[in-house]
Amino acid sequence: MRFTFCPHCGTKLIGKEIGDEGVIPYCESCNIPLWDMITTSIIAAVVNEYDEVALLRQNYVSATKYVCVAGIMKIGESAEETVIREVKEEIGQDVDRLEFISSYPYEKKEMLMLGYKAAVKKKDFVLSSEVDSVEWVKFSDALNKLREGSIAWQLVKTVIEK
Repeated sequence: MRFTFCPHCGTKLIGKEIGDEGVIPYCESCNIPLWDMITTSIIAAVVNEYDEVALLRQNYVSATKYVCVAGIMKIGESAEETVIREVKEEIGQDVDRLEFISSYPYEKKEMLMLGYKAAVKKKDFVLSSEVDSVEWVKFSDALNKLREGSIAWQLVKTVIEK
């Protein structure tokens, strides 16, 4: 989110040089800088003990390619808590182990996605209403089902290579 008006008082912001940050939107009424904000989210490669990854179909994301579990962090929630919650909500799996893989800027949606490997013991899926379908996919087939170069593809590729 890029501020034009102060969210506290509604005053139109000016550009002000702030140290080595450069010109930043600034509220002269509140005397505060207002840096651009991003939404923080997680993306998880959910893997089981059989070298399979859970790949989801969410038609509102893509009608042709699969995706990984992903979700927005809630206020007061750690990234790890978000992964555990989202994996349970979206596909009904219980996370046994988490490993942070990388962060991925997603400029198109003004997001920062924190990528994790979430290890689970394989069991039947229980899908949320936002997931159209999910399947366990062997590591050897997974990258072909994801959009090449996408954040999900980058995450799964890293997890497979480790």
